[in-house]
Amino acid sequence: MLDAPLPQLGEVRTWSVPMRTRFRGLDVRDGVLVRGPAGWGEFSPFWDYDVAESRRWWAAAVEAACAGWPAPVRDAVPVNVTVPAVDPDRAHALVAASGCRTAKVKVAEPGQTPGDDLARVEAVRDALGPVGAIRVDANAAWDVATAVTRIRQLDRVGLEYVEQPCATLPELAALRRRVDVRVAVDEGVRRSADPLRVDLGEAGDVVVLKVQPLGGVRAALRVAEAHGLPCVVSSALESSVGIAAGVALAAALPELPFACGLGTVALLAGDVTSTPLLPVDGALPVTRVAPDRLDAVAADPVTEARWSARLSAVSE
Repeated sequence: MLDAPLPQLGEVRTWSVPMRTRFRGLDVRDGVLVRGPAGWGEFSPFWDYDVAESRRWWAAAVEAACAGWPAPVRDAVPVNVTVPAVDPDRAHALVAASGCRTAKVKVAEPGQTPGDDLARVEAVRDALGPVGAIRVDANAAWDVATAVTRIRQLDRVGLEYVEQPCATLPELAALRRRVDVRVAVDEGVRRSADPLRVDLGEAGDVVVLKVQPLGGVRAALRVAEAHGLPCVVSSALESSVGIAAGVALAAALPELPFACGLGTVALLAGDVTSTPLLPVDGALPVTRVAPDRLDAVAADPVTEARWSARLSAVSE
């Protein structure tokens, strides 16, 4: 157990669980949970985030633990099933078992081919049937010319949108002039110096909102209002405590045109709670989570020390 870095916080606990399948280059996901007067919050920035960026994640944890969240306008939110860069049979099985009518498919995985991506999305289409929605996420892996070619290939199955296919906003704007598929901006907003003031110009049709990287539910709502585009709420691969914050954001948005990317607890081989936030009939309820498995998923001493140092840096 770590020392609480703020006086209004109670317990501060580290957690660590393996991934079922390697995802975003990770085999293990870990983080910190903090308890305050409003409940539990999560602080779990990826290790490639520097101190300045990680402070937004800390602000989200403090908001959840100390202030709580805005009142919801809906009591459940639709979610997609997330399909890692797995083989077609595994992709089909994940979608078929999920109960979701929308699938987000990872593409452009290092070491894989365009044929691998196409086979995966075709398997997902087969599992969803003709009316389910498919979105793909390239994590900024393509240049414009490559993105045009790949998106046209993948759109054979019918794409709802493609998420962050290129790294920069000018590239995304150039891409949008050459393809008919919607472009969703993720890293271009959440990793900018000021997500409120980043000029999307003609770069996107959809904004991806993630609670921790944007600094909390209220901060994410301000980002949505500032850009005035349709939004989709997605996870940062959190435990159920962090996912509950994403659900709170989705529940508070005035409009929710897309299924949310919040069904990612299924990618973890464990969770901090015995009642994980897993989709039922393609939806998640608006709720707070009680992390009653913290002893079972406690991080080892080395990992705990790393998180202690990180907390000290962001809470100064």
